[in-house]
Amino acid sequence: MAQDLRGALVGFCNPLLDISAVVDDGLLEQYKLKANDAILASPEHLPLFPTLIESYEAKFLPGGAGQNALRGAQLLLPADSAVFVGAVGEDDYAQKLKGAAEKAGLRTNYMVNNAKPTGTCALLITGPNRSMVANLSAAETYQFSHIAEPSNWKLIEQAKVFYITGFFFTVSPETIDAVAKHALENGKTFTMNISAPFVPQFYKEAVEKTIPYIDILFGNETEAAALAAAFDFGTDDIKVIAKRVADLPRAGDKPRTV
Repeated sequence: MAQDLRGALVGFCNPLLDISAVVDDGLLEQYKLKANDAILASPEHLPLFPTLIESYEAKFLPGGAGQNALRGAQLLLPADSAVFVGAVGEDDYAQKLKGAAEKAGLRTNYMVNNAKPTGTCALLITGPNRSMVANLSAAETYQFSHIAEPSNWKLIEQAKVFYITGFFFTVSPETIDAVAKHALENGKTFTMNISAPFVPQFYKEAVEKTIPYIDILFGNETEAAALAAAFDFGTDDIKVIAKRVADLPRAGDKPRTV
């Protein structure tokens, strides 16, 4: 008998509409951006978004790292296996995100904020590099009270695996903590992605608090190096970093995969 995977995978992240364009190095220099990085937009970055739309051949793409990951996962899994949670505005951008999710068969459970627009992410392409600048807007207003509602918490109770990006530390560490503890107490799998170097750099305390609950941690070389620097590992050897993180204290008995 086939295993019932309906709602087995639940993910949290910031749903964002990507504004992607091929640009020159001068635009990166103008906004003090690195060629291959991911940052949160500061006030000085806000003019970048209309500049991309008005002065470049910009493409609008459904984005947000977590929602994209779950869209991909759902394409490989049986129908209705994955559910994505995050916050959007009440606007056309939100409908574009929802439509792209539905096309992939991904179920969404958005908290809707009618006071802020849906978040956007500028993707600046220079050769093989991609610099990302996220204007979270409505996405950063997500609150634990949304998933704590009994009708929504059922998603957590039904799930077998959780995937939360490191970006969500900037939004709702309370949600991460509650889901991580639920996973531990109920023998479920809790996974996270470092997501960007700034996450361990500026949210070390929250990351350190969460690591004991993480069963599987994803990240690239740059993110691993940032994590190692934040935790004073004293090495930039990726294999050594991975083993050090895998061996950090665990709240449960499962081994950690990095």
